[in-house]
Amino acid sequence: MANMEDETQVEAGEETAETKEIKSKKHDSGARDLEKVTDYVEETEISAQSIGDAMKAMSDRKTKERALKQERERELAKVKINKDDVDLIVKEMEIQRHMAERTLREHKGDVVEALIALTN
Repeated sequence: MANMEDETQVEAGEETAETKEIKSKKHDSGARDLEKVTDYVEETEISAQSIGDAMKAMSDRKTKERALKQERERELAKVKINKDDVDLIVKEMEIQRHMAERTLREHKGDVVEALIALTN
């Protein structure tokens, strides 16, 4: 009987060692998974140079848009409009004077086209 108890204790001791080994493997695999995640994040970080390039591209784009807008405003300012047409649009459409002037300029001073555009 003492033999059986010794064998049971030995087997129990072996199971404990095996259990510890399995637990440590699980722990190691979790650490490996975590390492993979941190490596991926480190690889996908954006460099300061990339951020600088993106900011410069956006700045250039905004500058071009502003220049185009200013050019458009200059072209519209050159269009001659009749004061009576502006008064008519303001009165009939009940809009502000600057909006009436803008619409007339966009339609090259043609009051009919401006009114059609405002009603649509």
